[in-house]
Amino acid sequence: MSTNSEEFLLAADIVKKLKEKPTDEELLELYGLYKQATVGDNNQPEPGFLDFKGKSKHASWLKNKGKEKYDCEVEYITIVNT
Repeated sequence: MSTNSEEFLLAADIVKKLKEKPTDEELLELYGLYKQATVGDNNQPEPGFLDFKGKSKHASWLKNKGKEKYDCEVEYITIVNT
């Protein structure tokens, strides 16, 4: 997979340094977009039954399956900038 855009990497760095923590829903949305933009489609097995956090993250990534890297980067940057 090719490298990510400078703008995307900057937005990802901004998320790490936010003074106000985003909601869990926002974090999951950002996680799914980030993973799709950096790794691609989720082909990982679903986490175990009691791994609630892992299952949520897995589902968030799966929501973006098939999306182009560029589209995920733009959506991620847009969310960070709002």
